Amino acid sequence: MGDARKVGVAVDFSKCSREALQWAIDNVVRKGDHLILVNVLPEGTNYDGTEIQLWEATGCPLIPLAEFRDGQVEKKYGTKPDPETLEIVSLAATQKEVCVLLKVFWGDAREKLCEAVDNIPLDCLIIGNRGLGKLKRAILGSVSNYVVNHSTCPVTVVKPVHA
Repeated sequence: MGDARKVGVAVDFSKCSREALQWAIDNVVRKGDHLILVNVLPEGTNYDGTEIQLWEATGCPLIPLAEFRDGQVEKKYGTKPDPETLEIVSLAATQKEVCVLLKVFWGDAREKLCEAVDNIPLDCLIIGNRGLGKLKRAILGSVSNYVVNHSTCPVTVVKPVHA
């Protein structure tokens, strides 16, 4: 990947991850960068078991945009990119001239996102925040809070936009 920056965006294909992705494209990503979507699936997700055994420690190989639009990738790795996310990254790839890649991990999102930072390695990571209140965050935990405190690269947390 040479001298190009590797900008990571944590995606679970939800509204808040799409907002974080769009924010990253609008504010961080520039021509020539590698935009790497990091998708963490919980263990036990429906997937071809041989893939997780092969890539459990390091995540799957980097998947180019043209391939992760293909239904075979969904079947092979268990990831399900939504049409809105695909549209956002397709526009970024053509308009900003960035290389878009997907990397899938299996396990605890907090730990796997921190591992992705070192494994890929990423220059920065952008992550969405669901906007849980203090009580829910205390009970459920906060992925973004954990990643901010344990990541070895700069992390930007994008808060949800309320209409």
